[in-house]
Amino acid sequence: MPNQKILYITTEMYPYQEDTNMAAVVNKMALKMHQEGNDVRVFMPRFGQISERKFQLHEVIRLSGMNIIINDLDQPLIIKVASLPGERLQVYFIDNEEYFKRKQYYFDDEGNPFEDNDERAIFFARGVIETIKKLNWVPDVIHLNGWMSSFVPIYLKTYYESDTYFKDAKIILSLYNEKDADLDKKIDDKLQFDNISGLKALDNPTIKSFVIESMNYVDAVVKGDEFLDEDLDKAFNETATQKSEYLDIDSINQLY
Repeated sequence: MPNQKILYITTEMYPYQEDTNMAAVVNKMALKMHQEGNDVRVFMPRFGQISERKFQLHEVIRLSGMNIIINDLDQPLIIKVASLPGERLQVYFIDNEEYFKRKQYYFDDEGNPFEDNDERAIFFARGVIETIKKLNWVPDVIHLNGWMSSFVPIYLKTYYESDTYFKDAKIILSLYNEKDADLDKKIDDKLQFDNISGLKALDNPTIKSFVIESMNYVDAVVKGDEFLDEDLDKAFNETATQKSEYLDIDSINQLY
């Protein structure tokens, strides 16, 4: 079914990240849908490891310059864009000096999770939502990949609930086996600042608990890895949300 507007929100994508299943799957899904005549956009964080020179990223001035308030602090939102090498497929990068300049992803060189991982996820989710609105481009399908993207549906169904911009978009969540870690215990206060409360994930805020929480806010859940770890598999089996077992890339459009 061509001519759909498909938004991929991801934390990884080949060739910006290599050697992970998620990065490869997102690349293949986006390319397949693009080549079949759909209007595809990809949004991801501009982690410090992604070379702006190598991949020819450039700032989009008309989309940058917004401030997003996180925990009562104004954080400037910088939007960069590149075309997937060899393809006319646009990839947008959410950037901010405070959150995404560091070379590591979620853990420091000693293997400790960054204390601001929660704020980075909130900033990423809100940055994507605000930028899509500024683009004046309304997706038919939003496909989420990677734990940071799980904050998007939570925000859409709470903080942005009265905003009709995304009301007709269907949201799909892919589940992957990602390294779990605790999130800042004060995430409760930060979400309450945006009038978000009552989430079960706040009882024990972790990367995985927010992914599991987000299953309640999407239209469909699909296995991104063929075999999920015990906790994710249990949550997948128990969710009342429409779900699909692992799909190969040739079958992904059936989901849409």
